[in-house]
Amino acid sequence: MENTRSERVLAELNAATLHASLGDAAMESMNLLNEIAGAYPEAVSFAAGRPYEGFYEVAQVHEYLRVFCDHLRTERGMTDTQVARTLYQYGDTKGIITDLVARSLAVDEGIETDPRSVVVTVGCQEAMFLLLRALRADDRDVLLAPSPTYVGLTGAALLADLPVRTVRTGESGIDLDDLLVQLRMARAAGKRVRACYVTPDFANPVGVSMEIADRRRLLEIAGSEDILLLEDNAYGLFHSGPDRPPTLKALDRRRRVVYLGSFAKTGVPGARVGYVVADQRVTNGDGGGHGDGGEDRLFADELSKIKSMLTVNTSPIGQAVIGGKLLSNGCSMIAANQREAAVYRNNLDQVLQGLAKRLGDRPGVSWNAPTGGFFVVVTVPFTVDDAFLEYAAGRYGVLFTPMHHFYGTTAGFRQLRLSISTLTPDRIEQGLDRLAELIDERMRTTARPA
Repeated sequence: MENTRSERVLAELNAATLHASLGDAAMESMNLLNEIAGAYPEAVSFAAGRPYEGFYEVAQVHEYLRVFCDHLRTERGMTDTQVARTLYQYGDTKGIITDLVARSLAVDEGIETDPRSVVVTVGCQEAMFLLLRALRADDRDVLLAPSPTYVGLTGAALLADLPVRTVRTGESGIDLDDLLVQLRMARAAGKRVRACYVTPDFANPVGVSMEIADRRRLLEIAGSEDILLLEDNAYGLFHSGPDRPPTLKALDRRRRVVYLGSFAKTGVPGARVGYVVADQRVTNGDGGGHGDGGEDRLFADELSKIKSMLTVNTSPIGQAVIGGKLLSNGCSMIAANQREAAVYRNNLDQVLQGLAKRLGDRPGVSWNAPTGGFFVVVTVPFTVDDAFLEYAAGRYGVLFTPMHHFYGTTAGFRQLRLSISTLTPDRIEQGLDRLAELIDERMRTTARPA
């Protein structure tokens, strides 16, 4: 029987009827960069902020699983049946390694926290979304964040319908004077500032770090202005010097800091395990407890409610791999990453020295000099957009990240970000040669008279 006309018409969706975030340029950034990288697989990539791959061994994953299972038997008293159930079944929404995360924070960061305050998430990205979704109560609510900022934070805010108001970034991180200006401007406009997102150590994308005095002042501002600080610490372990500054959370005495952590850079990226420490007390607004029988609840408990409806729980097998790595290293990711940290220090030094050797005398070309982390930002006297990136990949075989992606396409068009984390010394030299040739060519062509 011939189909009717209505049966032959294919369904179509009007973009205007989908969530508004899908039309924002920030939502395209990661996919676009991945597409260009995939199209030019032989290019030297300074684009991806992924951890170094030279020490990966499949056997380690099995060893971490074995260590964690032994831990379940010996320290938690589980039978083999219970161990199998822990790995195979849905687990506690907050996670099965909250105690190990808390131990790791105490060992590496001097942060003392109750495991009940920890929620283990599907990467740090889920942790961001849980926080922003929980904090967005109505249309008055806004978030402050430095500009430029990590595109994952921008995307999470879009999905949570929480507008972001930007704060300038200075030479050592977020500009605290501008923070106060933006906070008061938002309030004057009838907005309620819920929190300020900040990365005090080697912020993605700019690589800068906050001075200790600024960290203390930021905590004072959070207390006096009654806002939370969302501290993202993906790169904090990778300082090149012997003395690491304390995290905001380690300095926090008023529970103003919600701490975002990830094992993507220090553990096993493919496990997709992050976490959030949310030890703030949740009340009914009258000082009373929010839970049954008047019992106080933690902000972490509220986040776990959202998580239970989003991802149900974080993969127990992924958590077990991370748990095994923690246990194998005395719950210290500093100890677990000594080889990787040395690679990052050497790569950073090599890139900074290589830029100076190749581009040190070029007018209008400059770069910052972070003391750790994964990123260096180069400023040039011409436009750096996505078309220029694709030209660089196709003509010169080198990849980087145009900085405009971290500004929401409103600025940063004369800067590019170099990630130093994944390359070998030979590839760094090759990539810098190509980058210098590209910059020289573009400077010659833009200097020509019309």
